[in-house]
Amino acid sequence: MSLARLIAWAPVFILLLVAAPLAHAVENEQVAAEIRKIIDNGEPLMGDQQSDDRIVEVYVFYADDRDYKPLWVRDSGPKAKAHDILMAIKGAADMGLDPVAYRVGEIEQKLETAKTPRELAELEFLLTRAFLDFGRDINRGIVEPQTAGKENAITSKQMGALTLIDGAERADNIADYVRSLEPQTPEYQRLKSALAAYREIEVKGGFPVIGKGAALKPGMNDKRVPAIRKYLILTGDLPEGANKESDLYDADLVAAVKWFQYRHGLTEDGIMAQTTFEAMNVPVADRIQQLELNMERRRWMDDDLGKYYILVNIADQELKVVKDGKTVHTARVVVGKPFTRTPVFSEKMKYIVLNPYWNVPPNIANNEYLPKLRRDPGVLKRERIRVFAGNGDSGREVDPYSVNWSSINRMPYSLRQDSGPKNALGRVKFMFPNRFNVYLHDTPSKSLFNRDLRVFSHGCVRVQNPLELAELLLADQGWSKARIDAQIAEGGQRIINLKTQVPVHVTYMTAWANKDGSIHFRRDVYKRDEQLARVLAGAEAGG
Repeated sequence: MSLARLIAWAPVFILLLVAAPLAHAVENEQVAAEIRKIIDNGEPLMGDQQSDDRIVEVYVFYADDRDYKPLWVRDSGPKAKAHDILMAIKGAADMGLDPVAYRVGEIEQKLETAKTPRELAELEFLLTRAFLDFGRDINRGIVEPQTAGKENAITSKQMGALTLIDGAERADNIADYVRSLEPQTPEYQRLKSALAAYREIEVKGGFPVIGKGAALKPGMNDKRVPAIRKYLILTGDLPEGANKESDLYDADLVAAVKWFQYRHGLTEDGIMAQTTFEAMNVPVADRIQQLELNMERRRWMDDDLGKYYILVNIADQELKVVKDGKTVHTARVVVGKPFTRTPVFSEKMKYIVLNPYWNVPPNIANNEYLPKLRRDPGVLKRERIRVFAGNGDSGREVDPYSVNWSSINRMPYSLRQDSGPKNALGRVKFMFPNRFNVYLHDTPSKSLFNRDLRVFSHGCVRVQNPLELAELLLADQGWSKARIDAQIAEGGQRIINLKTQVPVHVTYMTAWANKDGSIHFRRDVYKRDEQLARVLAGAEAGG
């Protein structure tokens, strides 16, 4: 084009450049005016203004950042983004959430019927509120952890309303943006896939009921065997082509039952006894809910637990050490009894103690040792426990026979158990200071690790083969197994500070999926699933 022609066309180009944003403003002008009225009048379209802290952020978003222009609609009707959000919310069930909680029916109706500027403005706020609820829930969980029990001493991550809707405005693809809000961990994604698999089982009619009766051992014939085969084919423990009609408990079925037992934390002996029958007779709907509850727990957790960390699963009674995403050590653990439950929390391990003393906690001193002392002041000597006036490390030692224990209602002394083979903490303890005074330690009661259900402690976590864990954690500080053994043999307490503190995450997961595709379930030993289910039901009903 010649210079003369360019000069001639210049006014037209300028007009087009100016007209484009004007046209954009005009197409939102009527709805924007309604949005402004709603905000100026303080109408409660975003919730109860006395309690909903999102309102200020949302109104700032519309008033200051957008000059009241809508995000989801225009004067002519809903934008494509509005329909995209509806589709995303309809998929909430795939994430273990209920689409009804986000008013999906009302949104669907208004997308069809909203025509006037007022109706479109109301739809705008409905979509904004639904998206904020949905985005928040898939990002950090439906409820705060503490509302499901004070023992959940963790704080879920937070994302403000302004950040959420600003991200939605900038997103080229709403589906991709929604996926980015979910936990970005393989553990969460595997749970999501497991949920889909168990929903498919439900669609097929669920699990067959396995009849009650005597224990079933390899080589036996039993009328319950066909139902067991059908069950194990549904769960993938037995290949699809297996004979479904035979009532012989044959080698293939035994192998499948052992795998089922492994997935459920049971003794892998291939014998169908009471606990295995009970696990098989849990309805598929209950397993689906279990998966949903543990997806909620995963949303509470940080995506990044650290490059090197220790994970303790209370429900599984197992510990694992993870380095660069790979498990490098596992151990069975004993956790708190149902009345002295181990809490959920995260802290950093700072030091390890060899040949530790045991400073008896006040509640144990009062509830367990004081009654014993009233009957026999010599009971402490047999357990190598000494009495101190004041702190056990610096106080004055007291002769237990010099005290009139029958006149005491509450223990006024400190009790400390000396190092040795009978010490309640064994030969090593792993310290990550926390308000619960819970830590990892050895134990003289080794036989407890052989049990399927290991809930016997006062709240601390007893570790199987703890010296292997100590060797692993101290390897980069010149502490070989031989050196650790020699230090223990010398006697006397030795504190070793860790050069690099190690995060310890104490969790409660009753369902998860491994990298090999196996889906695992554990008993709800503390009834925390039941409590969380009740809290979630209340939150969704009130949403």
